Order: sequence, then structure tokens, then C-alpha cells
Amino acid sequence: MFVPETIFVEREVLGAPMVRRCRSRAPDVPVVEIDDRRQLLGEGDVASSKRQLVLALRRSAFLEHCPAGTRGMACCNYLVMHFASNCPMDCRYCFLQEYLAANAPLTAFVNPEAGLAEIGAMLDAHPERQFRIGTGELADSLALDPLTGLSRELVPFFAARPNGLLELKTKTTAIEDLLDLDPCDRVVVSWSLAPEAVVATAEFGTASIAHRLDAMRRVVAAGYKVGVHLDPLIEHDGWAEGYRELIAAVAVAVPRDRLAWTSMGALRLSPGLRTRIRERFGPLPLLAGEQVPGLDGKWRDFQPLRVHMYRQIRAWLTEAFADVPLYLCMETPPVWEKVFGETPPREQLLGATLAAR
Repeated sequence: MFVPETIFVEREVLGAPMVRRCRSRAPDVPVVEIDDRRQLLGEGDVASSKRQLVLALRRSAFLEHCPAGTRGMACCNYLVMHFASNCPMDCRYCFLQEYLAANAPLTAFVNPEAGLAEIGAMLDAHPERQFRIGTGELADSLALDPLTGLSRELVPFFAARPNGLLELKTKTTAIEDLLDLDPCDRVVVSWSLAPEAVVATAEFGTASIAHRLDAMRRVVAAGYKVGVHLDPLIEHDGWAEGYRELIAAVAVAVPRDRLAWTSMGALRLSPGLRTRIRERFGPLPLLAGEQVPGLDGKWRDFQPLRVHMYRQIRAWLTEAFADVPLYLCMETPPVWEKVFGETPPREQLLGATLAAR
């Protein structure tokens, strides 16, 4: 369980239920009252920002379209909700270390009811459509759950919604608040996975693969489906054997009919992120492969290498999980065609992922 060094609370929300939960679940952590989280902007560095927790109101919209739908990329119409910002873990490749560099420390927004009202209005306005919605864009979906108990509000909300599917995406084992809730097949708990060589050298503060697999078993036993994201794929010595063994281990842990979907995505770094990684960590052999800029301005491995990795890993996934939806994240139509033989239209991508509901 993540325990912050200090909890900052906006005075306006001192009586909010989430504030009370956090204080009761971490009674020994000092609390500092502040007027506005924005007064903390620019204080400290990336590492120190991960050791504090701010409890604040979200004053802007909670729901956005996934940024994967950028120029030149095939998109699956994924929607993201922002119930938190930043992450207590410190993956070496994480885009948040650049994207949130000037932002306030790790923040949980204490008015989730406003976000759920926003989502509910959208679902009610389009009862004929299916929506796949995730919370893991600007924060790990479950890293703060032992403090905030947010899942205890999200799961019942989506369990009662026939046209909304919630994805909780994590690299943790923070699943305790999920286990006595009934998801009604409307909630998928997904894990980002990588070979242990990658976890040990690039995913600092995350749960081990063995512990993630055990958490998968436990949520499946509690009635949830799970998702698997091999993203980012990182080319390294022994990568093929590492990913083959990883997929085999998932096949042992998760029955095929309880796997909602799988995805693959290449390591992608913006120019600013490449600079930030070098500033913070110096040369990292695992992230030192030769890359080229793409249409969206992000650097990726050469297309032939990406296609080779995708094809090989796709073969293992298809062998282990026949008929389970598989898609690429933030990739171009030409790469889709080389890997799958076609570029599915947006509505087909969305339908494929929701077919697992």
C-alpha cells in the first residue's frame, strides 16, 4: 500500500467522504490544509511529487477522449476519466514525468460523484451505444485505492449501466476493495505486463509479475474479467523468450473465457520525454534502442522491428487465447495491415473490445 509522506487537503473539501476515508486509512500521515492545489505548482521535483498526496476538487471535465486518437493513428474510441493525477510508481519510460512535470503533486479528486454524473448523462443520452471507459490515463487506476476507496463507488455505478464498460488498469495488487463487489460483467480489471527483465530495470515501485498474476487469479475468482496490455513492448536481449514465457504464465493464471481483451503497443517517447529520462536516469540500456519519429511526433522503434515483435507476440497470444480480442495501441494503419492484414474501422475496433463484455 502506498503511504504518502504528507497529505495536503483543500480546506473546501475537508468534510468530503473521500478525505475522511484517506485520513482514517492513513491515520499517522500528517495533514496540511491548503487553499488551492494550484499553490503547489512547481514545488519539488518529479520524484518528490510522488511522495505527497493532494486531496482536491476537480474543477474541469472528468471525461475525455483517449489521446491515442491522434493524427495518423488507428483509434478504438476509448474514453478516459480523470479521477486522479500522477502516480506513486516511477516507470522509467512513463510519459507523466514530462507531461505533469510542472503540475501539483500526486492528486486524488474528491468529488467523483461529479464525474459519475457527467458519465451517467452521456450514457443516458445514448442508450443505443456501447462505451468503453477507463481511468488509467493520468494515474494508475488502483494505486490509490487502498486510501481513497474509489473503486467502491465506481464498480456499483457501472454494474448498473448496460451500455457502459469500465476498465481499471494497473501495475499494482491493490484489489482488496474490489473483491466483495459484484461487477455484473461491466467492469474489467486490466494489468500492464512485461517480462521480469523489464520490470526489474524500468518499472520501479510496481508489483512483481508473480504478484500481478496472483491478483488476476483473485479478481477472476471474485467475478471479474481481466485484460492484458503488453504495452510498451521493449526490445531487449531475450525479449522473445521473455514475452513467450509471460504469455504462458497468463494462460495458466486466467481462464480463456475470463480474458476480456489483450493489446500490444510499442515503446513511444516524445522528444521532451527522451530528454527528461536522460536528465533523471542517465543512459538506460533497456531504453537505448534506435528510434525514429512518427506522424504524431513520438519516437518509436523502426517499423520493421515493431512489426516483427507484434507478429511474433500475436502468434503466441492467438495460440493461448483464441478468439480473445487483440488490438494495437497508438499504431498507424500501415502497421495494422502488416500485423493483421487489414486496418479495422473505428466502430469495428470498439465493437471487438466490447464483445468481451
